[in-house]
Amino acid sequence: MVEADLPGLLPELTPGARTELGRALQRRSVPKGRTIVEKGQEVSGAYFVLDGLLRVFAYSADGREATLYLIRPGETCVLALNSLFNDLLYPAWVQAEADTVVGIVPGAVYRSLFQRERAIQDLTVRALSTAVYRLMAELEQVHACRLDQRLAAFLLMHASGEGAVRKTQQEIAGHIGTTREVVARLLGTFVARGYVRTGRGSVALTGRAGLAGLVRQGE
Repeated sequence: MVEADLPGLLPELTPGARTELGRALQRRSVPKGRTIVEKGQEVSGAYFVLDGLLRVFAYSADGREATLYLIRPGETCVLALNSLFNDLLYPAWVQAEADTVVGIVPGAVYRSLFQRERAIQDLTVRALSTAVYRLMAELEQVHACRLDQRLAAFLLMHASGEGAVRKTQQEIAGHIGTTREVVARLLGTFVARGYVRTGRGSVALTGRAGLAGLVRQGE
């Protein structure tokens, strides 16, 4: 995949701002599975995904992971922006879901550009509105769907063209807000129905229609 070019994503930037952003941007390569920001950490700047995928998550009172949202190429982390503008510590954790390249714009540079560049202002507002929409969608799914329906929807959404979901049961549990043991039990049921085939660190979809039908029951 070709890395997103941050200045190129903002064609409305003035030439001077484009040069300033290009010079200030710091690229950081993050291997899959590594946590790059932890709760309580100071935020040094605005984080953009140039390639790969980041997952923002929190922990429930009983220690389970709960995915808040994903950050895709060309997108930024709204929680980092909130921490940056309000001088707050980061309130969650961020982990690389794949080998990822992150572009970091130092806080002082981003705040300065925000004050005078309409493109940066628009980008910030879009990031906020997108994050709110995704969080509301996630909350709606949590309250409206059974866990087996949420698992089926997750598998369909994250499967490759060949029908493979290359995630461990623990990773899947973190995404749908439950435990690995529950995911293992549900996957066992799916295997018995012919919906999936499980392997080490992956799930192969063998009955997509059945999974889709299960998801439709919750709509």
